[in-house]
Amino acid sequence: MAPKPGTLRHAMIQKKPLWIIFAHSMVIKLSQELIVSSHKTIDARGANVHIAYGAGITIQFVKNVIIHGLHIHDIVSAPGGTVRDSVDHVGFRTASDGDGISIFGSTNIWLDHLSMSNCQDGLIDAIQGSTAITISNSHFTHHNDVSLSIFYG
Repeated sequence: MAPKPGTLRHAMIQKKPLWIIFAHSMVIKLSQELIVSSHKTIDARGANVHIAYGAGITIQFVKNVIIHGLHIHDIVSAPGGTVRDSVDHVGFRTASDGDGISIFGSTNIWLDHLSMSNCQDGLIDAIQGSTAITISNSHFTHHNDVSLSIFYG
Protein backbone atom coordinates (compact mmCIF):
# COMPACT_ATOMS: atom_id res chain seq x y z
CA MET A 1 0.00 0.00 0.00
CA ALA A 2 1.35 3.43 -0.92
CA PRO A 3 1.66 6.04 1.84
CA LYS A 4 -0.86 8.87 1.82
CA PRO A 5 0.41 12.03 0.06
CA GLY A 6 1.30 14.75 2.54
CA THR A 7 2.63 12.31 5.14
CA LEU A 8 6.24 12.06 6.27
CA ARG A 9 6.43 8.48 4.97
CA HIS A 10 5.21 9.60 1.53
CA ALA A 11 7.88 12.32 1.40
CA MET A 12 10.62 9.85 2.36
CA ILE A 13 10.00 7.54 -0.61
CA GLN A 14 10.24 10.24 -3.27
CA LYS A 15 13.29 10.01 -5.55
CA LYS A 16 13.82 13.76 -5.85
CA PRO A 17 15.55 15.88 -3.20
CA LEU A 18 13.05 17.27 -0.68
CA TRP A 19 13.06 19.70 2.23
CA ILE A 20 10.24 18.54 4.50
CA ILE A 21 8.66 21.05 6.89
CA PHE A 22 5.68 20.69 9.21
CA ALA A 23 2.57 22.88 9.12
CA HIS A 24 1.83 22.32 12.82
CA SER A 25 2.98 20.44 15.91
CA MET A 26 2.26 16.71 16.02
CA VAL A 27 3.15 13.32 17.44
CA ILE A 28 3.94 10.72 14.79
CA LYS A 29 3.59 7.10 15.91
CA LEU A 30 5.30 4.87 13.35
CA SER A 31 3.91 1.35 13.06
CA GLN A 32 7.02 0.33 11.07
CA GLU A 33 10.43 1.93 10.79
CA LEU A 34 10.61 5.05 8.63
CA ILE A 35 13.03 4.39 5.77
CA VAL A 36 14.74 7.63 4.67
CA SER A 37 15.88 7.99 1.06
CA SER A 38 18.79 10.09 -0.22
CA HIS A 39 18.75 13.88 -0.46
CA LYS A 40 16.13 14.55 2.22
CA THR A 41 15.95 17.22 4.91
CA ILE A 42 13.45 16.76 7.74
CA ASP A 43 13.13 20.21 9.29
CA ALA A 44 10.93 20.54 12.37
CA ARG A 45 11.81 24.17 13.11
CA GLY A 46 8.70 26.15 13.96
CA ALA A 47 6.72 23.10 15.11
CA ASN A 48 6.89 20.71 18.04
CA VAL A 49 7.24 17.39 16.21
CA HIS A 50 7.65 14.09 18.05
CA ILE A 51 8.45 10.65 16.65
CA ALA A 52 7.27 8.56 19.58
CA TYR A 53 5.59 5.41 20.93
CA GLY A 54 6.40 3.30 17.88
CA ALA A 55 9.23 2.48 15.47
CA GLY A 56 12.23 4.69 14.77
CA ILE A 57 14.01 6.16 11.76
CA THR A 58 16.29 4.11 9.47
CA ILE A 59 18.90 5.72 7.22
CA GLN A 60 20.26 2.84 5.14
CA PHE A 61 22.56 2.94 2.09
CA VAL A 62 21.74 6.59 1.35
CA LYS A 63 23.52 9.94 1.29
CA ASN A 64 22.85 13.59 2.02
CA VAL A 65 20.29 13.44 4.84
CA ILE A 66 19.62 16.18 7.40
CA ILE A 67 17.30 15.75 10.38
CA HIS A 68 16.74 18.90 12.43
CA GLY A 69 14.63 19.72 15.44
CA LEU A 70 12.76 16.45 16.06
CA HIS A 71 11.92 14.98 19.45
CA ILE A 72 12.47 11.23 19.22
CA HIS A 73 11.45 9.22 22.28
CA ASP A 74 9.83 6.07 23.58
CA ILE A 75 10.83 4.11 20.48
CA VAL A 76 10.13 0.36 20.62
CA SER A 77 10.91 -2.60 18.40
CA ALA A 78 8.40 -2.94 15.59
CA PRO A 79 7.31 -5.88 13.46
CA GLY A 80 8.88 -6.48 10.11
CA GLY A 81 7.03 -7.08 6.89
CA THR A 82 6.77 -5.27 3.62
CA VAL A 83 7.86 -1.65 3.77
CA ARG A 84 7.83 0.77 0.83
CA ASP A 85 11.26 2.39 0.52
CA SER A 86 10.75 4.17 -2.81
CA VAL A 87 7.88 4.99 -5.13
CA ASP A 88 8.58 1.87 -7.15
CA HIS A 89 9.90 -0.63 -4.60
CA VAL A 90 8.47 -2.53 -1.67
CA GLY A 91 10.88 -4.70 0.28
CA PHE A 92 10.72 -7.12 3.17
CA ARG A 93 12.15 -5.86 6.47
CA THR A 94 12.86 -7.89 9.56
CA ALA A 95 11.67 -6.54 12.91
CA SER A 96 13.38 -3.33 13.98
CA ASP A 97 15.25 -3.38 17.30
CA GLY A 98 14.06 -0.13 18.83
CA ASP A 99 16.80 2.34 17.90
CA GLY A 100 15.75 5.97 17.72
CA ILE A 101 17.85 6.48 14.58
CA SER A 102 19.69 3.68 12.80
CA ILE A 103 22.36 4.68 10.27
CA PHE A 104 23.65 1.82 8.14
CA GLY A 105 26.12 2.11 5.24
CA SER A 106 25.28 5.80 4.69
CA THR A 107 27.27 9.00 4.19
CA ASN A 108 26.87 12.75 4.64
CA ILE A 109 24.34 12.60 7.46
CA TRP A 110 23.71 15.57 9.77
CA LEU A 111 21.59 15.16 12.91
CA ASP A 112 21.08 18.55 14.54
CA HIS A 113 19.05 19.95 17.42
CA LEU A 114 17.46 16.61 18.27
CA SER A 115 15.97 15.66 21.60
CA MET A 116 16.17 11.90 22.16
CA SER A 117 15.26 9.66 25.09
CA ASN A 118 13.86 6.29 26.17
CA CYS A 119 14.51 4.15 23.11
CA GLN A 120 14.30 0.39 23.57
CA ASP A 121 17.74 -0.26 22.05
CA GLY A 122 20.13 2.64 21.35
CA LEU A 123 19.35 6.27 20.69
CA ILE A 124 21.58 6.39 17.59
CA ASP A 125 23.37 3.49 15.86
CA ALA A 126 25.88 4.37 13.14
CA ILE A 127 27.29 1.16 11.69
CA GLN A 128 28.42 -0.76 8.60
CA GLY A 129 30.83 1.73 7.07
CA SER A 130 28.75 4.86 7.59
CA THR A 131 30.90 7.98 7.12
CA ALA A 132 30.70 11.78 7.33
CA ILE A 133 28.15 11.79 10.16
CA THR A 134 27.71 14.93 12.24
CA ILE A 135 25.65 14.93 15.43
CA SER A 136 25.42 18.44 16.84
CA ASN A 137 23.55 20.55 19.38
CA SER A 138 21.40 17.66 20.58
CA HIS A 139 20.04 16.57 23.94
CA PHE A 140 20.10 12.91 25.00
CA THR A 141 18.44 11.74 28.24
CA HIS A 142 17.05 8.67 30.00
CA HIS A 143 19.17 6.11 28.24
CA ASN A 144 22.30 4.05 28.90
CA ASP A 145 23.29 3.52 25.25
CA VAL A 146 23.35 6.89 23.54
CA SER A 147 25.41 5.96 20.51
CA LEU A 148 26.89 2.85 18.93
CA SER A 149 29.41 3.41 16.18
CA ILE A 150 31.00 0.45 14.43
CA PHE A 151 32.74 1.17 11.17
CA TYR A 152 33.88 -1.60 8.85
CA GLY A 153 36.42 -0.73 6.19
